[in-house]
Amino acid sequence: MKRTIAAALITASLIVVSPLAAQRDFSEVEITSEELAPGVAVLFGAGGNMAVSHGEDGTVLIDDQFAPLSEKIETAVAYLGASPVKYVVNTHWHGDHTGGNEHFGSTGATIFAHDNVRVRMSNEQTRGERVIPPSPRAALPVVTYDRGVTLHLNGDTIDVVFVGGGHTDGDSIVRWREKNIVHMGDLYFKIPGWPFVDVESGGDIEDMLFSLDAAINMMDAETKVIPGHGPISDKSELVAFRNTVGEAVTRIRALRDSGSTLEEAQALRPLDSFERGEGFISENRFIEAVWKSLN
Repeated sequence: MKRTIAAALITASLIVVSPLAAQRDFSEVEITSEELAPGVAVLFGAGGNMAVSHGEDGTVLIDDQFAPLSEKIETAVAYLGASPVKYVVNTHWHGDHTGGNEHFGSTGATIFAHDNVRVRMSNEQTRGERVIPPSPRAALPVVTYDRGVTLHLNGDTIDVVFVGGGHTDGDSIVRWREKNIVHMGDLYFKIPGWPFVDVESGGDIEDMLFSLDAAINMMDAETKVIPGHGPISDKSELVAFRNTVGEAVTRIRALRDSGSTLEEAQALRPLDSFERGEGFISENRFIEAVWKSLN
């Protein structure tokens, strides 16, 4: 079963964490699904892409978007023929991937995430003048890990792996070994614009490139790749994305090493030839994040 979603909706969904999220109108948001293999599907909505693994051992939900969508997510999960969510895995701490945690945690789901996800969700975070309060206790991951954890469920071996982050300091990659599916979280955007290196959350461009390389090494030509945002992808597209990002970083580094200021580098528009378009992360915003990472 395959449904499509508008690029405008995907771009609009890219919100890190917003106190205004509860005030947004989610009434028109539809949670749609695409089956990737027996017992594994991706769900699209108004936040980061979710994945569902279901079978006799229970239902695993990878990321859970925004709190107001929790009941719609439950309905979409049931539509797949799955039982209620028993486990949640957060690929990172951002609110468009963890907003449903409190709901699912309160209904008995066990939440897994990297150590740094719990740390950030447990403590006040700031974004300029905006203050993000700590998450409620029910929303916090209760099983955390440093390098990863493996789930043996529903006839699958599901590796949840931290290889160094990059988007934040707590990014996990989720791989279904037997089904040959990989969920990249926000290490990979398949939408216009540039990657989101959230420096304020410990994001780092060199770590991102390392994580992309590690993920690529888990794949073959048949691997189905779930990006954090955007439609389903594959290894060849991820390799092209990684190479583009790597070359962009090389150009930015050269300008920095030549003595250019950030503003001078941005004015030169060194990445225009890649024709990535102006999405959620503009060229100037990406250059600034890389610049800070290289410091």
